[in-house]
Amino acid sequence: MNEALVLALVFVVLLLAGVPIVFTIGLASLCALVVSLDPAAAATVIAQRLATGLDSFALLAIPFFILAGNLMNRGGIAHRLIALAKVVVGRLPGGLAYVNILANMLFGAISGSAAAAAANGGFMAPLMKKEGFDKNFSAAVNISSATTGLLIPPSNVMVVYSLASGGVSIAALFVAGYIPGLMLGLGLMLVAGLIAKKNRYPVGEKIPLGEAGRIFWAALPSLALIVIIMGGIIGGWFTPTEASAVAVLYTFLLSVVIYREIKWSELPKVFTDAAATTAVVLVLIGASMAMSWVMSSADIPQKISAALLALTSDKIVLLLVINLILLVVGTFMDMTPAVLIFTPIFLPVVAQFGVDPVHFGLLMIFNLCIGLCTPPVGTVLFIGCGVAKTSIGAVIRPLLPFFSMMIFVLLLVTFIPALTLWLPRLFKLL
Repeated sequence: MNEALVLALVFVVLLLAGVPIVFTIGLASLCALVVSLDPAAAATVIAQRLATGLDSFALLAIPFFILAGNLMNRGGIAHRLIALAKVVVGRLPGGLAYVNILANMLFGAISGSAAAAAANGGFMAPLMKKEGFDKNFSAAVNISSATTGLLIPPSNVMVVYSLASGGVSIAALFVAGYIPGLMLGLGLMLVAGLIAKKNRYPVGEKIPLGEAGRIFWAALPSLALIVIIMGGIIGGWFTPTEASAVAVLYTFLLSVVIYREIKWSELPKVFTDAAATTAVVLVLIGASMAMSWVMSSADIPQKISAALLALTSDKIVLLLVINLILLVVGTFMDMTPAVLIFTPIFLPVVAQFGVDPVHFGLLMIFNLCIGLCTPPVGTVLFIGCGVAKTSIGAVIRPLLPFFSMMIFVLLLVTFIPALTLWLPRLFKLL
């Protein structure tokens, strides 16, 4: 019990003190071990667990997908997808809001990054301002819709969940994310449409048929990446990890050879940025795996599981409680450590109630997606406010209707398992 108390106390104190999350996790784990081991031995154990936590073939997908995302960011894919979104939904009332949401869904689905999708909202902010949209509303649209890319595959956080859960099929997780991701995007479009109609925001210009055809043709190679990656995984041509390498090769050819948006001289910068991002993510994963081991050795997951089972024997109440806990966790912890730390705690509990691990994975990721849009550590919130040139305080109120829709879709995903499990079963991945 002393280890658990020290772990929790040091973690909370360091977090409140503003210490970066990776150091908070590592130091809290080290201090907890010092209770039962001498400092040198404790440091050795933490270092070993950090290294062991990264010893996974599946984790190779993360640096590859990050590199593919960097190539996409600089390769002219974003503005082609925005142009395509204008063709598809630009003529609806408040058309540019729909365009922002659809573009974020498409770019997020290709890059697997909510942060990248939110940053690319910078293309939309000046356009929406020019058309008379309130900049805080525009920011709220961009911030909430950027999270769809973590539900629509490929998604790095799904790879992390597979690791934390003990090997749940990444292919099944990828396929399971389509319906929740599309539902979230459509729900956000509904909210944006109602607000746009109320405020009489303008409709986009009509695009001639010939120009629309040229826009679609220009965006087609980018869209083909989704078909190649997911088609290859479902068809059994390559594993999700191998698919990440295919994604790098394809986006390299697309950005450097076909679109020619990236010069050869710029490639070292692209690779360096990808390496730096990968290092941050992998250190977070290693530290989180070390903390998970410390928690397991102190029987913390078992104690929390027993407490939850003592609290209720009703599956609906249990899932509501876990949703509430994860929503709170998401407000102060990044997705990667949250998934690695809390999956071993909650997954054995819900398994006793017959909850499929794939279903629970999407439920957990959905909860933590909402946390990306909330202070104090909402990464997407900060990026979205930055590109819109507005403040967090000014955006919170316009975000509330979108939060409400996100919670509503989350509850549907929570209590209707078929929304996540139907497609994996259809493709015989479960």
